[in-house]
Formats: sequence, C-alpha cells, structure tokens
Amino acid sequence: MYRGVLQKSVTVSGVSECYHISRVTSDRVWISDYKGNLILTNTKGEELDHVTDIGSVWGGHTVNGECDLIYIDSEYNINKLSTENKEKTTIIQYNTSPWEPQCVYSSPSTGDLLVGMCRDDTETGKVVRYNSTGENIQTIQHHNITGQELYSWPIYITENRNGDVIVSDSWRDAVVVTDRDGNYRFSYTGPPSGSGLTPQGICTDALSHILVCDENTHSVQMLDSEGHYLTEIQTRQHGRDRPYGLSYDEDTHLLWVGSDDNNTVNLYRVVDTDSLTALPVEDFKCRKHPSCPLSQFCIPCEVTLCQMCIRTSHKKHDVRDVEKLFREIHTEWTPLS
Repeated sequence: MYRGVLQKSVTVSGVSECYHISRVTSDRVWISDYKGNLILTNTKGEELDHVTDIGSVWGGHTVNGECDLIYIDSEYNINKLSTENKEKTTIIQYNTSPWEPQCVYSSPSTGDLLVGMCRDDTETGKVVRYNSTGENIQTIQHHNITGQELYSWPIYITENRNGDVIVSDSWRDAVVVTDRDGNYRFSYTGPPSGSGLTPQGICTDALSHILVCDENTHSVQMLDSEGHYLTEIQTRQHGRDRPYGLSYDEDTHLLWVGSDDNNTVNLYRVVDTDSLTALPVEDFKCRKHPSCPLSQFCIPCEVTLCQMCIRTSHKKHDVRDVEKLFREIHTEWTPLS
C-alpha cells in the first residue's frame, strides 16, 4: 500500500496561491497563482525571478531540458525565457484562431511541446504537439474509434514515461489519457467510492504512476499507468484545501503540492508500505549516465546519484547507499491514514 508522508512545508513569497508548479532543479521551481504572478523560488520560499505577462492561470508554464521557462503569455503566444541570458523568444505565435492555449508541457524524452487548447463557442478541446521550433506535428482531438471529441477544457497536461499524453479536463471532470500516437486509452473520473473528480494539477513519477489533484476530495490521487486507483494523500489534514499545483522531482523523489488555499507548498514522499526492506534501485536511472542506476544518495546536495556522478562531481561529498538509507528512514516515517 502506498502512503504519502509530509517532509517539508515551504511558504512562497510573491504568490497568493500555488496553482501550478514547474520544476527547474531540485531546489528551484516556477510557481504561478490565480492573479497572474509567476515567480521562480527556492526551497526557502524566496523570490528569485518573476514574469509579468503570463496568460493561463492553470498549467500555463513548463520547463524544458535546458531549464528554460516556457509559458503562455497574456496574448496566448507561447514564449521561451532563456535561463542563461534571460532572453525571451516567441516559439508559437497566436494566430487569433478560436482555439486558445490553456496548458503546455515540454516532453523530456522528445523535446516536443504538448499544448492543451479549447474554444468557448463549441466547448471543445484538443491537444497539439509542436516540435522544438514550433512546428505543428500532431493534433489529438477525436476518439480514434468512435470519432467523439476527447476533450472539453484541458487545463493541465503531462506525459508519462511510456509516451502517454495525460490531460486534466475540468469540464469533463476527468483525466483523459491517450497513447503517443493519439489513440484513446482511458478516462479516470474518480476512485471506486464514486465521490467524483474535479481534476487540477497532474504529473507522473519515476514508476509511471499518475498523480492528480482533486479539488472535490481535497486530495492528491495516485493511479497506476493503466488508470487504476491506488491511494490518495489527504492534503486537508495538513491545512491545505483544494490542491491545485503538482510537480514530481525525479532526483529527490519528492512530490510538490500547492493549493488555491494559500501560498504554502507541501513536499511529500510517497512510499510503498508493503515493501519496507528493499528499494527497486534498478528502476531509477541517472539522467546524465542513463546506463547507471541511482544507487547512492548525496547528503549535502539531497540528490540521488550513480557511481559515475560520485566519481566526477560529488567525489568529496558524504554519500550513502540508497537501499540502506531507505530502510533506516522508513522506520522513522509515520504513514498517513
């Protein structure tokens, strides 16, 4: 059984709520609120940078493989803000069509941009895939068998490790999933209890679980990659109503959860309480050295490492074996009910 364990809370300066979170590094994220503030913050909650012309208050920004911010501006253009020189470039120019971008996601595997769009006059939505230069290369809109519209109002979007495109659709009250080619796979509308779903922020973790904020039950719900409900984190018991923003850090394996309740973000670790003595290290591969498992944990940097990383950039740091550290910490965690 999976449980969420609260590790830390961070109060963020410069925003009034936490509607969307985009990870840059393990200690830096972009966070936006309902008022259109978009700020770069660290794990102390300090404002490091800000953007003033953001358009979508939902999943309207993402970070690419070079740590550049990509966001939808107030004119519905999609811009890139370079981390290196702060230069802003328009990647996709809005052409005054009835389709308005609502959410954007940069694929770590391909570098493509997935953009969720909607049009008010017909209450329909679609997902458009662009390459890194802004060329339209795919449109996902209709069920591949029935021909029916897949989306109404896609407000958050992400991609799973198997290439699935995962969308929070606010008007359909569903999480809608298609494969990489745009073929419909499934929709998730809530746990077996039938409590319904009001989906907001969405992300996936290192084991291809799907995590979605549910405004209705004040929880973050975890599904497997096939859409089966596994567990939920009740954020209300930690003083957070209506969870919205969600981001998973693949280096620290922490889940960042924000809400429209206030400007404090909770960081959770989701653990499998049925597996207390072993951690599947082979499932976690290093980004810099893909053939190497993340077998060590750097104490001062708070990141998981492979042996190659230790020899190159963490040579004199205090590192611990991940499996041993996992077992030690596990005995100190109190699972949430």
